[in-house]
Amino acid sequence: MKKSHESAEDYLETILILRERKGNVRSIDIVNEMNYSKPSISIAMKKLKSEGMVEMDLNGYITLTPLGEEIAQRTYRRHQLLEKVLVAMGVDEETAAEEACRIEHVIDENTYEKINEFYEKHMSGANQ
Repeated sequence: MKKSHESAEDYLETILILRERKGNVRSIDIVNEMNYSKPSISIAMKKLKSEGMVEMDLNGYITLTPLGEEIAQRTYRRHQLLEKVLVAMGVDEETAAEEACRIEHVIDENTYEKINEFYEKHMSGANQ
């Protein structure tokens, strides 16, 4: 179940990023971005749709529902902060991005808030 939760967050975050970059998002865009197979993405989108996180129109364009948007935004905010903190600590950017992607799913909300407070207080001006 935990792995499914992480996958859903990754898909939703990817849809959010692609929407910001391209405007409209289709399954093939997710395939290309995540390097997963078309059938895997199709299954995932059907599952996200059944869980009320995405909608798909007749032309195949995927949009986030309010629930999907909330989860995607939360996941993306976590990723961005964790990546910035890791880079500020001296981790190279590629590794920081990969590690942030893993950490964003398992970090406790309270711990995330503490990291955010620390970053805002001590580091936000120095690394912008």
